[in-house]
Amino acid sequence: MKQAAPLTIVNGRIVTPEGLQDGAVRLVDGMIEEIGDVAPLDGDETLDARGKLIAPGLVDCGVFAVDKPAFHFGGITRAALMPDQTPALDLPSRVSYIAKSGKPDLWVHPLAAATRDLGGAQIAELALMREAGARGVATGRRWIADSGTMLRLLQYAAMLDMPVVVHAEDGGLTGDAVATAGEYATRSGLPSAPAEAEAIAIARDLALARMSGAQIHFRQVTTRAGLDLVRRAKAASEKVTAGVTPAHFMLSDLATADFRTFARLSPPLRCEDDRHAVREAIADGTIDIVASGHDPRGPEDKRLPFADAMPGMAGAETLLAMVLGLVRDGLIDTVRAFDLVARAPARLLGVKAGMIVQGAEADIAIVDPEKPWIVQSEKMEASAGNTPFDGQPVQGRVLALFKGGVRIEA
Repeated sequence: MKQAAPLTIVNGRIVTPEGLQDGAVRLVDGMIEEIGDVAPLDGDETLDARGKLIAPGLVDCGVFAVDKPAFHFGGITRAALMPDQTPALDLPSRVSYIAKSGKPDLWVHPLAAATRDLGGAQIAELALMREAGARGVATGRRWIADSGTMLRLLQYAAMLDMPVVVHAEDGGLTGDAVATAGEYATRSGLPSAPAEAEAIAIARDLALARMSGAQIHFRQVTTRAGLDLVRRAKAASEKVTAGVTPAHFMLSDLATADFRTFARLSPPLRCEDDRHAVREAIADGTIDIVASGHDPRGPEDKRLPFADAMPGMAGAETLLAMVLGLVRDGLIDTVRAFDLVARAPARLLGVKAGMIVQGAEADIAIVDPEKPWIVQSEKMEASAGNTPFDGQPVQGRVLALFKGGVRIEA
């Protein structure tokens, strides 16, 4: 899919790393050629943005399924796929296949399984998987319990200059828990684990990352104690980044009180104080990335007792709207919003995308940040509509999406 003719998008508010600016963006041969006070040239196609945002296509860091219709609806042009597939992404051949799977209208960046079959014991062949297209290493849905294995993994990844994406919950404490220990879990009789399981895991992995010199990314940090650890590590200039999904800044464990399995997530929803801590961490820069955690689950996985249901949510379609909600709340500005969902994840993956600058790939979304709509699980584009935000009114929709300068028809 190649761009047939130059395209100039005019009359927009351009989201650049330096701030919002009025003007136009000219796309040539799949790249951004000019930004700002730009007039279409003879032979250019022209699109009038009508005062809406001209923003970078979203880079979704850590999805569990490739779900093109949902990604296109949500303005996602690139997605980092977690290794928790069937079979796991623990061989170069599997990584290579996935790296080619979404093209031309979606680029999938596979994350290599840290250990064989994600078992947490034998380190996988990371160098060969990097050559096959892996953009990072991930422990998957689970924490690696053996500290020696984790240290060797981090040392190997550091040698290869590959980021390590970590699930931060001490498995010895979480066990088969489905909720965070507290008032609501006790009232509901749900198997629960202390929130401290997250901070314990983060503390150990930070120490090992410091020893190895590896770049470590905690895919979801959802507690005040865990965020404090990350904040201190960043203050000490350690190579650490942190992410979260919208569920953990929008919802608390109160959402599990009626046993609604769409709120069965991993890590589980936390208390209200932790939810506020996540919002504070987004505001002060402790959290670098907001990802959708897209994990569509059908009725066979969700129409079960809460403790038996599979964790996960369909998040690709609601990611942008939820982050733009933080802008309306005055917590962050528009530039910071797109840094969270585009520029920072692209930087982690080492791809030249996620921002509107001259010479970057022309992955562009035209966004109406005020357009209202209602999240309806039965009408979602995802392969399953297991969203904890079902029925919630939101604002912010993608009006047009371009991959490499070519319009994607959703």
